[in-house]
Amino acid sequence: MSSIPSRSRTALARRLAAVGRCHLAGLLGLWVCVVGCGVVGALLLLPVGLGHRLLPPAAGALRRCADRARRRAAQWSGVRIGPPDPLPGSGTAGARAVLADAGFWRDLTWAWLEPVVGGLLVAAPPSLFVYGLFGALVQPFVWRRLDDGNWYAFVPVHSTALMVAALVLGVAFMAAGALLAPPVLRLHARWGRQLLAPPRSTELHRRIERLTQTRADALDGRAAELQRIERDLHDGAQARLVALGMRLDSATRLLQDDPAAARAALLEVRDLSARALQDLRDLVRGIQPPVLTDRGLGDAVRSLALDSFLDVSVEARLAGRLPAAVESAAYFAVNELLANAAKHSGAGRVEIVLVHDGPPAGAPSGSPSRAPSHVPSASPSPAPSDGRPRLRVTVTDDGRGGADPARGTGLLGIRRRLATFDGSLVLHSPQGGPTTVALEIPCASSLPKTSSC
Repeated sequence: MSSIPSRSRTALARRLAAVGRCHLAGLLGLWVCVVGCGVVGALLLLPVGLGHRLLPPAAGALRRCADRARRRAAQWSGVRIGPPDPLPGSGTAGARAVLADAGFWRDLTWAWLEPVVGGLLVAAPPSLFVYGLFGALVQPFVWRRLDDGNWYAFVPVHSTALMVAALVLGVAFMAAGALLAPPVLRLHARWGRQLLAPPRSTELHRRIERLTQTRADALDGRAAELQRIERDLHDGAQARLVALGMRLDSATRLLQDDPAAARAALLEVRDLSARALQDLRDLVRGIQPPVLTDRGLGDAVRSLALDSFLDVSVEARLAGRLPAAVESAAYFAVNELLANAAKHSGAGRVEIVLVHDGPPAGAPSGSPSRAPSHVPSASPSPAPSDGRPRLRVTVTDDGRGGADPARGTGLLGIRRRLATFDGSLVLHSPQGGPTTVALEIPCASSLPKTSSC
């Protein structure tokens, strides 16, 4: 029962924060207009030569404003706006290149329309909220001192009953402003995406480059994996099998002359065969763990939790089986993260949450998906989604924090593994902890198998 008021307070705080963000977005829209006027002034001075010096820095200032708007859209509303190509350099050639850049003209269009369209849009929730504050907190104390011309909205406030009506109306205005703020922020971010997002041709070009790079990484990773398997077979099972054959040959020669020595050699052969078999089993587990093939990702991660000396809790919300390659990538990524937590973070407890947020493949399009009731936040900004079903894996430890993805090869290897599936990794590790790593892999799950009598 005590958690209900806490959730209500949290929701109220988020809505009030959204009202403040709407007000801040309106003020920043005015500053964007000022920067846009500076860019237009530089454009007007191009015929006299001075604009060639002023245009590149003015365009750079406008681009920084646009980049901050893109980051705010992702942090406040979860709307991802892709960045355009970088602006060219300074000088006369730089000014000409700026004029030829499509992203510059999109930024300038946004700078002129943002105060008019976006500013009016985000001004509605703060205006309602402030007007409601006036009715709820000011009218009850000043209505007696004002004449009969005192009105609040459509209520003439000249009696106690009408004052109470104005107070209730003010509370309603405040509630309306708080309720409208989050959807208005999302609508404002989507409107900004229409102007700030790069052209579709640029997105397709980047997509091709990314796919080319991930394909090359996948081929390199496959070659390295084959070399590892060959090396393990050569140094492990193959060496033991060669030794086993030699001992069998020696035991065969000793059968007639020294049966006791032959018996000892055969016992040694049995030990060698057991070791070779164990090497082969370890190699198979390193390629594709049997528990992952037989039981699926959830149980495979639980087996990792049981093998870890840390206190690991696993929460899996998976409606069905995922593609084998996706399960393998997620399994080895979690394995690497658990190893990092044990070796580097000084953690004592790790929480793992696995969630698939889309309907199973083959399910009706309108079927509801199982949504998590609580998923730890991996980053101050929500991860944007493109509508595709995704596997989300969140690993949180209570260690010292301060993890740096640029140091070491573990996180870089995970990123390369996930990039093959167009996946992503988000790390949030402040000094003092906790460390949260969120993995996302676009994929569809299969329908769970049902047993038949």
